[in-house]
Amino acid sequence: MSKIPLIAIVGRPNVGKSTLFNKIVGKRISIVEDFEGVTRDRVYADAEWCGKAFTLIDTGGLDIKSEDVMWSHIRAQAELAIDLADAIIFVVDGKSGLTANDHEVAAFLRKTSKPIVIAANKVDNNELDNVYDFYELALGNVIPTSAEHGIGVGDLLDEVLSNFDYSKIDAQEDVLKIAIVGKPNAGKSSLTNRILGNDRVIVSDIAGTTRDAIDTPFDFKGRHCRIIDTAGIRKKASVEEGIEQYSVLRSLAAIREADVVLVVVDASEGLTEQDIKICGYVHEQLKPSVIVMNKWDAIEKDTFTVDKFNAYLNQELNFMDYYVPIYISAKTGQRVEKVLTTALEVYEEASKRVQTGILNDVLADAMVAVEPPSTHGRRLRLYYATQAQTNPPVFLLFVNDASLMHFSYQRYLENTLRKAFIFKGTPIKIIARSREDEEEK
Repeated sequence: MSKIPLIAIVGRPNVGKSTLFNKIVGKRISIVEDFEGVTRDRVYADAEWCGKAFTLIDTGGLDIKSEDVMWSHIRAQAELAIDLADAIIFVVDGKSGLTANDHEVAAFLRKTSKPIVIAANKVDNNELDNVYDFYELALGNVIPTSAEHGIGVGDLLDEVLSNFDYSKIDAQEDVLKIAIVGKPNAGKSSLTNRILGNDRVIVSDIAGTTRDAIDTPFDFKGRHCRIIDTAGIRKKASVEEGIEQYSVLRSLAAIREADVVLVVVDASEGLTEQDIKICGYVHEQLKPSVIVMNKWDAIEKDTFTVDKFNAYLNQELNFMDYYVPIYISAKTGQRVEKVLTTALEVYEEASKRVQTGILNDVLADAMVAVEPPSTHGRRLRLYYATQAQTNPPVFLLFVNDASLMHFSYQRYLENTLRKAFIFKGTPIKIIARSREDEEEK
């Protein structure tokens, strides 16, 4: 297993699937993603249990035999989720017991070879009389749960995640994962083929040709890499229900799993609102990235064209002023060789570790140069700073009172770190922590 497992929650209506989804999501630290162009509602989230990461999909309630158009559509979406998933949680009503509809959903699930765990939900008071009846479905272990009260949810996750060997995810750490993302027809697949030197993926003018994330291993400058060509991410109003929704989901998952992201933009169209949203998502995920301005051969150029484009990008991407642009033509091969070289460079920048002594000297000088903010007579004081992690670079600042760290001053310190240590192409994160908080721990 080289990727974070994708787990689908399925079942008939009104068994508490969404409650279970929300309870599981509520046990994690990171924020539920709500990115335009994925689905109308929040149907997926990154989650973690006992140090094991996974992605969760909530599907609509299944009424297998209904001929209603809405139920037909929900069933189609559930089929897609099951097809994409690595494991399935089948939620049933443990209070009311086994029903004919449960048998129908079970027959539906038998078409897949994916691991299945049955969550007998709404078992609030250890009332197990009906729970054992669900073994009759012969799909997998039955775990009694109460999603509303959080009972049995941990046991359920232990059972589901036992199907995956997480040590194999760790074994992939020496492989540099590069995701190629962007709008449809920006030239992602053409760039992939140029990099790999063969027609690995279909290239077409028809939007939506690439339906799923396509992984291909290759070596570059002695480095083992894996390139991931993804489906085009369109704006919400343009995304069709069904396959395209889950294709976009996979694209966003590829960003989250990637070490470096190549954001491909059609230079002939300029930077659109959707391009900016995609860049914003990459930035929020704290991923080192390269802005690949493709179709440069289609641009009428003069001596100042690149400067004009750079000024334009500076204005539109001011929230990620660390960005690195490259102007290429995947069609002609112009400057394509620089794409991977730059990707490696920004990854190395994200992997950079600053010596603690030098870090504290730089920040001390910065705080002398620009006096820290104060509130009600209390001024921010820095006691100590250290780099907590790389990829992305995260810096912990131990201060007298973290609430005194204004956003503008934190941005000033971030710019100071960039001036001293560059961090080209990668976001950095500064976390202010009160010394009192540390003493309480």
